[in-house]
Amino acid sequence: MHESETVAVTGFGPFRQFLENPSWKAAQGLKSAGLGNRTDVYIKEVPVSYVKTRQIIEKLWRTVNPKFAVHLGVARGSSVVILEQTGKNSGYRDRDVCGFCPESHCCVEGGPEKLDSVINMRAVSRLFKQSGMDVIYSRDAGRYLCDFAYYLSLYHGQRKAVFIHVPSSGSLASADRLVPLLQTLIQTMLHQLEDPSETA
Repeated sequence: MHESETVAVTGFGPFRQFLENPSWKAAQGLKSAGLGNRTDVYIKEVPVSYVKTRQIIEKLWRTVNPKFAVHLGVARGSSVVILEQTGKNSGYRDRDVCGFCPESHCCVEGGPEKLDSVINMRAVSRLFKQSGMDVIYSRDAGRYLCDFAYYLSLYHGQRKAVFIHVPSSGSLASADRLVPLLQTLIQTMLHQLEDPSETA
């Protein structure tokens, strides 16, 4: 009998025109849908604030210590799901909802310039594209809170994290369509985590 493992899923709080952020709605949808009976889903809403994001991500790895973390954010104007491979450490100049940006413009002073997820996102996106799904691969999460959260999670979680940009428009913007796709994507990533040769 396997004991259950925890997968942490985060979504962002209200931001500009998104009074309810689609990424948080998707996280809640995943909590309801689950990821199979061996996996507990822990969800957390992250405010669009550098200070709060740092506190939440550090605490997540310190206290929940999930097997794997999935961070969701919304890609404005996008109608596809974007799998992000890389978190960047520096270049954070845009202010958050509190009007703040990090003085050092970076996530972790002295940290590596970029960190890649242990998951091969290119392989995962290829797999889903072959079955006709709107999933694309990216190496640039945008140097804002999405990228900031991703880098911190990769840094504190031994790179056992992924960032997925969810669409704000098109058919996949509806939770009924999006949640089952995210569910399958995350399960595919968990298989890859256990057996890296599977999706290579």
